[in-house]
Amino acid sequence: MLDVFLSRVKGLFSTPQKSVPKKEILSKVEGKKEVKESKQEKQDNNRVVFSPTKTETQSKPVVEVDNSAAMAALQNAKRIESEAKAKEAEIFQRLSSLDEKERYLIQKERSLDTQTAEIKTKLNSIDDIYRKQMDKLETISGLDVEKAKQLVMSSTEKKMASWVSKKIEEARDEIKQKEEEITKEVIIDNIRHGLTDYVAEYTVSTISLADETVKGKIIGREGRNIRAFEKATGVEIELDETNDIRISSFDSTRREIARLSLEKLIKDGRIQPLKIEQVVAQTKTEMDRILLNEGKKIIQEVGVFNLPIDLIKEIGKYKFRFSYGQNLAKHTIEATKIATAIAYELRADVNTVRLGALLHDIGKVVTDQEGTHVDLGIDLLRKYKIPEPIIACVAEHHEDKEFSSVESVIVYIGDAASGARPGARYEVHEEYLKRMKNIEEVAIAFPGVTSVAAYQAGREVVVIVEPTQVSDAEAEVLSQNIAEKLEEEAKWAGQIKVTVIREVRTSSVIVGSKVNKNAVKNE
Repeated sequence: MLDVFLSRVKGLFSTPQKSVPKKEILSKVEGKKEVKESKQEKQDNNRVVFSPTKTETQSKPVVEVDNSAAMAALQNAKRIESEAKAKEAEIFQRLSSLDEKERYLIQKERSLDTQTAEIKTKLNSIDDIYRKQMDKLETISGLDVEKAKQLVMSSTEKKMASWVSKKIEEARDEIKQKEEEITKEVIIDNIRHGLTDYVAEYTVSTISLADETVKGKIIGREGRNIRAFEKATGVEIELDETNDIRISSFDSTRREIARLSLEKLIKDGRIQPLKIEQVVAQTKTEMDRILLNEGKKIIQEVGVFNLPIDLIKEIGKYKFRFSYGQNLAKHTIEATKIATAIAYELRADVNTVRLGALLHDIGKVVTDQEGTHVDLGIDLLRKYKIPEPIIACVAEHHEDKEFSSVESVIVYIGDAASGARPGARYEVHEEYLKRMKNIEEVAIAFPGVTSVAAYQAGREVVVIVEPTQVSDAEAEVLSQNIAEKLEEEAKWAGQIKVTVIREVRTSSVIVGSKVNKNAVKNE
């Protein structure tokens, strides 16, 4: 490419040189002289009067003009030629510089390739040496890499066990020293222990019949009455051999409308599809009034007034809702009174606590939307423009978020204390066994644990460890690790106390001997 570029440059600067060469300019000038002289001779030969003086005087200016033009052209040609030579020399100089750089880069590239090859060779040799050394080490030690890592980790854990145990004791001592400074927080934390979790809900209402003949009326010919009733109310009717009728639905309001409508139909005695539709429609219109009255009773019981009418109707639905076998209206009133009493003692914002406890489970009555009762409650309260501190109490009453204020903690305590009191809630036997099994499975998974036993409904766990595998310091760390694991994975009612037992037993047996009756054989 450089040769092509050089040839083009040479051609570019060689064109003006060919256009005005010296010889051609001189030949042209001499030709012009000869032509003019021949013409002049012809004219002189043809003329009668010969005046050489006039001819010479006329021809001299013409020759002088032609000579000056030739000189100017000659000078221009010399200048162009000199400029072309200078450009050509400059281009040659640059081309030589580029050639030197190209040679340098090629040499550098070759050097880099050589160095790269050498580095690869050295790396390969290093890898080979490393593998050979690892093979020798594994052969000498009799352990592979993974077993060696596990051995080092276990050795390090044993060495650190005493240090970790010491740090745990120091942390406990530090907490005890700060109890007086953070009295409110300590009181709240202590009350928070021993609280329960929500597990099951009732979704069935029961009506007892005085006479079995009413059951046939409810069913109707070929079951048309019961189908019309289920279609109008949106619930399911279950009949069995007893005189009880079960109304099943996840919507507590629908279930209550169905219960009231069925009671009216049984009392009236005329049960037919048209009558069923009329009674159900009438009950639905009366339900708003019933909810408003029930809501007013609840808010007056806890000392809250001036709430929006629609929000009072939502609170009225508490009466027809059950949580873990506990009526939601009674639970809310109880939790609100407990939380308010604690707020007075701790001098917190009583109004925020009162409203927060009253509305903490408002999301449980929202049945036409998807989501947790906490999220549904927050959305509903924001719809009615409830202040943010109260919404924060609702959002944090199950510890879904970190507590943002003392009032949120108090609402949490009131809610949980109401559900944790003996007899407040009912739990099925299957859920109890499932929780106990879950606690034991979490604890038995730790290394060195030989057996686990859960007592007092899962509130106390006794862990027995192998003394040869777990030291005293490691036993204390193990109890802390099991407690943290249970906090993450297990579901239980209240606080769990984890006790780790490490027991070493020795025994000696006296063996009779003729030589020495006091000989002792150790086992």
